Amino acid sequence: MNAFLPSERRARLVLLALLAVSVLPEAVLLGADWGIWGSPRWRRFTYEHFAFWTGLLRGWTPNYPLQPWLMFVTYAGLHAGPGHLLVNMVTLVSVARAELDRVGAWRFATIYALSVLGGAAGFALLSDKLQPMVGASGALFGLVGAWVIWDISDTLRARPGFTTLAYAILWPVTLLGVLNLLMFWATSGHLAWETHLGGFIAGALAAPFLDRRRNQA
Repeated sequence: MNAFLPSERRARLVLLALLAVSVLPEAVLLGADWGIWGSPRWRRFTYEHFAFWTGLLRGWTPNYPLQPWLMFVTYAGLHAGPGHLLVNMVTLVSVARAELDRVGAWRFATIYALSVLGGAAGFALLSDKLQPMVGASGALFGLVGAWVIWDISDTLRARPGFTTLAYAILWPVTLLGVLNLLMFWATSGHLAWETHLGGFIAGALAAPFLDRRRNQA
């Protein structure tokens, strides 16, 4: 019989919840695109109401009163299509395994949420695009940012030195480059690097305060 400790169950539930927040909306919209239910207009309607639009911060009239505020969160549950969703969800599962083990379910969820907000803030501050921004990649880059900080800290604690520091910085830079290339492909060239940067910074800043290992030291 598969028996999970309470912490393991919480970790699994948090991961499943984060997957569902992204997968379910895209599944509904994809079914509408294919004519299985609803209308192909559903995707456009959803983006118009829940994607991130920088214009709403610069004088555009919102579709409903709270839209300029809610879009800082709702954009992360939408995707540009199945390819975009697949890359993001594979990345989420890959990163989540190690991070959930390190910090637990609620700290992991907190980093994810802060990175969603950080990604939106980065896009709001740095982008002048009129197109909508969607996707969980800001949150994912935040998770990567947190892991980079923890890895650098662990590596320097075990093997202090300039060479160690250089290596600890070089590999995440390479990883970020690969992730950006994958997402550039998945979004057909519509890469919101501003969101990635904002999410990465938010996750990196939150990492030292939410590291269970450091707090237990």
